[in-house]
Amino acid sequence: MDDTGETVNEMENGISDHQNNTKGGLGLGLGKSGSRTPQNMSSSLLRKKSDPILVSKVRFQMLRAFLTNLQEVILGTKLALLFPAIPLAVAADFYHFGRPWIFALSLLGLTPLAERVSFLTEQIAYFTGPTVGGLLNATCGNATELIIALFALHQKKIDVVKYSLLGSILSNLLLVLGTSLLCGGLANLKKEQRYDRKQADVNSLLLLLGLLCHMLPLMFKYAAAPGIYIANYTLQLSRASSIFMLVAYMAYIFFQLKTHRQLFDAQEVQDMRTVSYNMYAKEQEDGEEEKALIGFWSAFSWLVGMTIIIAVLSEYVVGTIEAASSSWGISVSFISIILLPIVGNAAEHAGSIIFALKNKLDISLGVALGSATQISMFVVPLSVIVAWIMHIRMDLDFSLLETSSLAFTIIITAFTLQDGTSHYMKGIVLFLCYVIIAACFFVQKTPLNNTTYGNLGAEHNPSSGVLVA
Repeated sequence: MDDTGETVNEMENGISDHQNNTKGGLGLGLGKSGSRTPQNMSSSLLRKKSDPILVSKVRFQMLRAFLTNLQEVILGTKLALLFPAIPLAVAADFYHFGRPWIFALSLLGLTPLAERVSFLTEQIAYFTGPTVGGLLNATCGNATELIIALFALHQKKIDVVKYSLLGSILSNLLLVLGTSLLCGGLANLKKEQRYDRKQADVNSLLLLLGLLCHMLPLMFKYAAAPGIYIANYTLQLSRASSIFMLVAYMAYIFFQLKTHRQLFDAQEVQDMRTVSYNMYAKEQEDGEEEKALIGFWSAFSWLVGMTIIIAVLSEYVVGTIEAASSSWGISVSFISIILLPIVGNAAEHAGSIIFALKNKLDISLGVALGSATQISMFVVPLSVIVAWIMHIRMDLDFSLLETSSLAFTIIITAFTLQDGTSHYMKGIVLFLCYVIIAACFFVQKTPLNNTTYGNLGAEHNPSSGVLVA
């Protein structure tokens, strides 16, 4: 009896030690050897284990190392079937095929690239330590959206920037979270699904702060007396608000990585207990611990290469979005707000749903709320600052319809998550809210404003700063 008790204690201590070594910043699993955010974990469900037998038969060491990296990076995902869309998009542009074809192929090519960037940042984090790995994940978590926004800014398509970033927030809060709660509730009808509210509360506060920064320029415009020119004042307010939003996001990263790390580690103890036990048992059986699949410089080189390819495809997407809109008879607002976020984050979305089906809602919430917070508090204000540097007049006024949609989305999501429990009815409500908003933008046929001043529904006179309705 004593021997049995000692054995159980040793196993529990082993599991505890493993959890301590894999706990993380930015939500989950950031340890001495790596960095695992909820976004990483959701994407990891679409990865597949490579077979090293064929590669090991190659005689030349350099060639063998290259083929090993190629196998892990390109073939190590279930989305590898979409990689041919990348050269097809380049060929379509080179041979001057129809621009809608270039747009569609570029969108498909971005899907596996977004998942591979998550994989590569995780590999780099094995060598950089938890803090640097966490910051790297915080920066690269929504690299696709950021790169598309930068290219749209370069082409002075401010409306596309605003639409795509707004769509990413709406997609994460309503579509991803809604389908996760719906599928998780239906798969666990006889269980009460619970989650830790700590992370949800922090993210909700940041989203409400971001909403305030969006609403003030809009209210400022409507509150102004007739004949008062407020275009320059709105722009200055937006730039100042963007700086404060970035400060708040940096404080959030410090809060999550350093001062209150235990709040975000607590959910791992509840959600990943079974996973940790299985990993512990497997390591005891195989005699191996989790380690990086490729080297640091290999991962860094692949990350740079993937980023360049994302940049090329993003340029195609931004350059052909109007042609696709005209050819398909769909408004640019619908393509930017609905289609771009769905295709660009398909890997994360699928992983979030799979974790919800396994009754691991904390991870699903980490994916949806974490991505929405990063877009709202980091990518949006960064785009405003970059536009400022490029002498482009981008503000935080997303116009009445877009800002109202964002406001109701954040409020409904906050109410949905207030009690720490979930069922499929909550998922139905969030999902239907997304469908209604999508229908609204589908019927809206607002022409794209390609000026450098990019105020949805308004035009600026740069010589006088007059806002012309």
